[in-house]
Amino acid sequence: MMASNYNAKEEDGHQPAAIGHGGAGTVKNKKPDNTAFKQQRLPAWQPILTAGTVLPAFFVIGLIFIPIGIGLFVTSNNIKELEIDYTGVDMSSPCYNCSQSYSWNSTKPCTCSVPFSLDQPFESNVFMYYGLSNFYQNHRRYVKSRDDSQLNGDKASLKSPSKECEPYRTSDEKPIAPCGAIANSLFNDTLELYYIDPNGSRTAIPLVKKGIAWWTDKHVKFRNPGGNDNLTVVFQGTSKPVNWRKSVYELDPSDPDNNGFINEDFIVWMRTAALPTFRKLYRIIHKKPNMTPTLPLGRYILEVTYNYPVRSFEGRKRMILSTISWMGGKNPFLGIAYITVGSVCFFLGIVLLIIHHKYGNRNHSADIRS
Repeated sequence: MMASNYNAKEEDGHQPAAIGHGGAGTVKNKKPDNTAFKQQRLPAWQPILTAGTVLPAFFVIGLIFIPIGIGLFVTSNNIKELEIDYTGVDMSSPCYNCSQSYSWNSTKPCTCSVPFSLDQPFESNVFMYYGLSNFYQNHRRYVKSRDDSQLNGDKASLKSPSKECEPYRTSDEKPIAPCGAIANSLFNDTLELYYIDPNGSRTAIPLVKKGIAWWTDKHVKFRNPGGNDNLTVVFQGTSKPVNWRKSVYELDPSDPDNNGFINEDFIVWMRTAALPTFRKLYRIIHKKPNMTPTLPLGRYILEVTYNYPVRSFEGRKRMILSTISWMGGKNPFLGIAYITVGSVCFFLGIVLLIIHHKYGNRNHSADIRS
């Protein structure tokens, strides 16, 4: 009777208490509960891969991916884009003298004019970017060299910046606002665009400087210190970054909504790039209702105020004009990737179909004979 009771308890997944050496205490049962989950008896789908299921999958993927890839590739190619390198490395470049003579210690900016032509008109809104090469914004110490509390308008951080900003934390025994290496290296070239009329006169292209930053950056992450609308008073007792020509409250004094920490050029620069060759939005050329196209074909001049030296790190500077589509800017990679994957799947489907047609019946006949 005792043996039968013991076996019955074992079948239920419970082990009777064991008496220790002292006649007291029990040994805990380490056996998992007798449940479908813990005993791994849950139902599972185990597909049997056959030619009838695999081959259609390859062909369907190919037939879906190839048209999508073609559509993405054609859409990307329809985006108009023009790049102008104005680094001034070559002696024939209009900006050669500026690139050779200008440095961070220069007191006067250098100006140069770069002529170019548009072979086809640019429709709808046109976006102007500046691009840098060989500039590693993704360096770990560079990315950390900022004080987000200070940029968010915290007064305590304004007077006592984070130690992460070293060696751009203080200057002349005053706290730097904004502190850090990212802010210190702010891109400060001035780019202006002119259209050359057939009669030879120059017409300035209106460039919109607002609306270039992310909404969350403009209204959430970056704020000026409160307490006074006069930013000169707010930032009193602070020092400008070492490489800046003017203080943060002088970035755009004519527009209070675009001055100080909420200056959109500054906000765009503070969003660091992942790769050493990158572009950042500089201005927007809006299409006017009575103006078709936005940028007509013809001759143009890019007027550059050369404030940003790149010769020390062997970098290059460029200006990019681009339209956009529903998929964003010009990027043929996604379309090529879809076409490649679809083509490979379709090709593998054909190869496997030939192999199945040639050898599948032979294996079936061998199974019948056996």
